[in-house]
Amino acid sequence: MKMSRGMMGWLLLAGLAVVLVVLLTSTQNQARKIDPVEFMNKAREGQFENVIVKSRRITGIAHAERGEQGPTRRQERFYFAIHPEQITFYVRELKEIEQVYDNDSAESFLLPFLVTWGPLILIAMLLYFFVFRRIGSAGGGPGMLGNFGRSRHRVTTKEHSNVTLDDVAGINEAKDELGEVIEFLKNPKKFQRLGGRVPRGVLLIGSPGCGKTLLARAIAGEADVPFFSISGSDFVEMFVGVGASRVRDLFKQAKDSSPCIIFLDEIDAVGRKRGSGMSSGGHDEREQTLNAILVEMDGFESSDQVIVIAATNRADVLDPALTRPGRFDRQIHVPLPDIRGRVEILKVHARRVKMNPEVNLERLARGTPMFSGADLAAIINEAAIGATLQAKEFVDQDDLEEARDKVKWGRARKSHKIEEDEKKIIAYHEAGHAVVTYYSPDAEPLHKVTIIPRGPALGVTFMLPEKDRHIHTRNQLLAQLRITFGGRIAEEIFCDDISSGAAMDIRQASGIVRAMVTEWGMSDRIGFQLLGFDEGRNPWEQPDRVYSEETARVIDDEIKKLIDHTYGESKTILEEHHDELIHLAEALLKYETLSLQEVEMVMRGEKLSRPTVSDLLKAEAESDNKPRPADPADDTAVGDDATGAMPSPA
Repeated sequence: MKMSRGMMGWLLLAGLAVVLVVLLTSTQNQARKIDPVEFMNKAREGQFENVIVKSRRITGIAHAERGEQGPTRRQERFYFAIHPEQITFYVRELKEIEQVYDNDSAESFLLPFLVTWGPLILIAMLLYFFVFRRIGSAGGGPGMLGNFGRSRHRVTTKEHSNVTLDDVAGINEAKDELGEVIEFLKNPKKFQRLGGRVPRGVLLIGSPGCGKTLLARAIAGEADVPFFSISGSDFVEMFVGVGASRVRDLFKQAKDSSPCIIFLDEIDAVGRKRGSGMSSGGHDEREQTLNAILVEMDGFESSDQVIVIAATNRADVLDPALTRPGRFDRQIHVPLPDIRGRVEILKVHARRVKMNPEVNLERLARGTPMFSGADLAAIINEAAIGATLQAKEFVDQDDLEEARDKVKWGRARKSHKIEEDEKKIIAYHEAGHAVVTYYSPDAEPLHKVTIIPRGPALGVTFMLPEKDRHIHTRNQLLAQLRITFGGRIAEEIFCDDISSGAAMDIRQASGIVRAMVTEWGMSDRIGFQLLGFDEGRNPWEQPDRVYSEETARVIDDEIKKLIDHTYGESKTILEEHHDELIHLAEALLKYETLSLQEVEMVMRGEKLSRPTVSDLLKAEAESDNKPRPADPADDTAVGDDATGAMPSPA
């Protein structure tokens, strides 16, 4: 950044002020303070070459020791403080002892003034230049705010970004609905011929990572128009009025560049409902910014080819004036992808990675329900990183499954030390989940089970859904409850004790049962009515129970009835398959991770052909103790063939 003449002048002036203060104070800072009696004794002994009398201090300059080459050391200075009325007395004393002195008692006020106020003046000058002078300079900017009032948007054109709708997958309905926007930007006269008007604003609503920003960029790329993007938080500053000024500047530049697209990401940062009493004032900075957005969107002419696209994952908190027809009058929901959409998204990201031809992306998509597009992209990237660290030529299915587990729950903690007695409880707990899952016809198919800690879970049982489910039947929910109780029941039967490891299971089961009774009408005694709290209520209001004490007792009875019934069914399953559960728990202690095929083999009483964890550790220890050859071969780590499971706590 080039420095202007004005800035150089201010910096030079500040530097001179600092130098002046230092020079004026350097002398007094070098002098040593002594007692007045000691000072006068030194003067009588002739130790001072000169004495300087000031209005509030007397300073003596000692003789410099001289050698053949001149002075050998710096002249020492001594001083003592006096009152102005004492000057006459000390001057008379100096005359009596015939001491050379300079009477400068009429001292200027400049030195005390600079010493006291100089630093404050310097700070004020710098503050004026770096803050207020920039704000106050018009500089061609919007109003008196100058550069602070300029919009901080980023402009992207087709030359700088080649994102098109081909890069967006899994949200075909949203792409189709936005096709009208692309057509309008390409051929506006087609719509104006019959007097039609394309929506001025499009609001994209969806969960984080589902592709709202990518979709907006793809629209701009398809229509080949400038793309003005800015986040809602970029409008808010410490100075009141800056946000509104930036809004006006953004829309002005967009109109000058039309046809174009304005993209407001995370608009809920400035578009929240007004008058909720949550702000510090009636019209705070966010409300002024919101008002400016509303005014600018009302100011569009029919000939303005500017379309505003906004994105949020909190549409429920937006101000109604923002979402009414005429502003953001089209709301497009961008949902999480279904299984077909996940396959398409995985294919898009897999194009950039060297994949093994035998990789089954559909199987990976089945195991990633409720994953967003960003999650799926992270899986492909983590798989590529993992394969690279293992010096593989391609990314295979094991890399993808391990990456899926890592993205969802974190890295497997294979080195985490667990005592044998706790490990036994965890093994029987997970074996109980797995056996109940395997023998529950309405449950999702079992995929694998592990006792390797990952994230907060010490062990997990993973199901692989055959298809996405948008609703759950009563039998499916009861099956889920049976699976949830399986771990605790296995502890109770085979470990002669119970543990806190079922805390997550209890929390999940309680939520399912209460929702079945109070929200989903699955209780015969409660019937078809909603008895839960209103989720849309004001969080600051005291929740009111909408039913009587008698109904509350009925709800508690129905919840306990459902829990006792499914708990008993789960216990019956485990008692009927007693030996299979023991075989499965013992296998988990040996191998730590078992796939579905291995679970079936173990429950049939068959032995697995692969080495146990203890065998792998023993082999690894022996290889470490062997002497290394002079030219060591490239070793491959042994013992980590178990990829772990995606922890989906049952």
